[in-house]
Amino acid sequence: MAAKEIWDYLNTTAVAADVIAAGSTLTTPYPQNILGENGEYNQVIHLGDDDSEERIGFSSTAVFYVTLKWVGLSEADAGSIMDFQMSTAIGNGILNSFRWAHPTDGHTYTVRFDSKFSRTIKPGSLHSISKVKLKILGRAT
Repeated sequence: MAAKEIWDYLNTTAVAADVIAAGSTLTTPYPQNILGENGEYNQVIHLGDDDSEERIGFSSTAVFYVTLKWVGLSEADAGSIMDFQMSTAIGNGILNSFRWAHPTDGHTYTVRFDSKFSRTIKPGSLHSISKVKLKILGRAT
């Protein structure tokens, strides 16, 4: 567990997922290449001709994205991740939200996919998934 984690910056009111059926919590293998966590606020700074700034904050709620990558996955693990995104009953591409168990911080979040699905199948049925990007919508209920 890190000294600070995404959980600490989210609204304490839990967010219900669109899909809450049994087995609809994505548990991913620990990423082999990267587990990137990116945070931001919905803010804009407009610069004037005289270098003055107009700062606008649209929300005080932090927005987080997580990027996961794997070089060597079993066929079953790669299939599970693919099914979560491509199944119309779960992720439905990028439309539906669901629960995701973070592999390192011990928390479960409500997320949705924020990238297209892409995998590579190598000799020996070794699968790789180059990028899964999840938008964290909040703490899971």
